[in-house]
Amino acid sequence: IGPEEKIIMTERSAAVFIQAWWRGTLVRRTLLHAALRAWIIQCWWRQVLEKLLAKRQRMVLEFYVQQEWAAVRLQSWVRMWCVRQRYCRLLNAVRIIQVYWRWHTCHSRGFIEGHYELKENQLNIQLEISLGSQACKVQQCIPLPLKE
Repeated sequence: IGPEEKIIMTERSAAVFIQAWWRGTLVRRTLLHAALRAWIIQCWWRQVLEKLLAKRQRMVLEFYVQQEWAAVRLQSWVRMWCVRQRYCRLLNAVRIIQVYWRWHTCHSRGFIEGHYELKENQLNIQLEISLGSQACKVQQCIPLPLKE
């Protein structure tokens, strides 16, 4: 076909050409809409997956924190128990030392033990004085003066 030859279209061929062009445009538009819808669904699905991943990570973190807190509490209880045991041992040792010290003080320096009773107008006194191996007992009734 040379440059001089013109393509002559009949009405029918022009109508077929326009219809083909229009059908192609509709197909391309439909494909574009389908691609956009697929893209929207993919974006939504990615968001769902991100939320699930975030939820899973949060649950794992909460479980980790719970385990750590339980370990810390257990360690605290064990430390408290150890300190309490040491305190009880020291308290027992202090009591033993005090008993021996008091016994030694009483037997080396002596002590005074006594009772008294007040009846009407007299005072009854009973005293026991110990100095080492020696002991002395005193009983006395003291009359009290009456005020009239």
